[in-house]
Amino acid sequence: MTRKMNNLAKRFIHIAAWLALAIAPAVSRAADGSSLKPPPGARVAIVVFEDMECPDCARAYPVIWEAAKKHNIPVVLHDFPLQMHPWSFDAAIFARYFDSKSQKLGDDFRGFIFQNQQQIDKQNLRQWADKFASTNNSPIPFVLDPDGQFKTKILADRQLGTQIGLQHTPTIFVVGNGGAATPAVEVEDRTKLDQIIEDMLQKAPAAPAAKKPVAKKAPAKKATKK
Repeated sequence: MTRKMNNLAKRFIHIAAWLALAIAPAVSRAADGSSLKPPPGARVAIVVFEDMECPDCARAYPVIWEAAKKHNIPVVLHDFPLQMHPWSFDAAIFARYFDSKSQKLGDDFRGFIFQNQQQIDKQNLRQWADKFASTNNSPIPFVLDPDGQFKTKILADRQLGTQIGLQHTPTIFVVGNGGAATPAVEVEDRTKLDQIIEDMLQKAPAAPAAKKPVAKKAPAKKATKK
């Protein structure tokens, strides 16, 4: 009986040690958003790394945009298509094409894909993209990315995400313009997004007031001799 208990104890210790090793790297690889900043002129922004084939990204999308509209702050989107998703990279190419027409069109396309995500696969993605293009009077050319500029931007986004240690999509940060005084906060619980934004707005410095132009005095007129 004692030997069995000893064996069980040893197995428990080995399992506990294995779990500790498995968890420790995950903690050390937590995403670091310290390099992320709001766009010029913005005090606070929501920065999102997303994959358009990711179901949780689809759930997060309306929450993010509703919060951004409520607090009047911008959303900065980064493409992070996962290798396991067969059509996410192609969807990002389409999104970048619509971005090139207008930022709003690109954002609307992402929302359209998220709304219809469950009906989309690699074979019919083009049909869905054409449907959106037709509705918005923005036809897609036969060769979508002839010089590879859209692909280059997506790969740059994915490289940025890898460098800061992304582990999942969506990864959402709230970032401020105050440097060390407003460190980036990763939003792990989306029900707290509003509160995180409000806290960041309190810490972020207000934009400097525009200077009023100094009125120039007209040169004094010389008295004319009579």
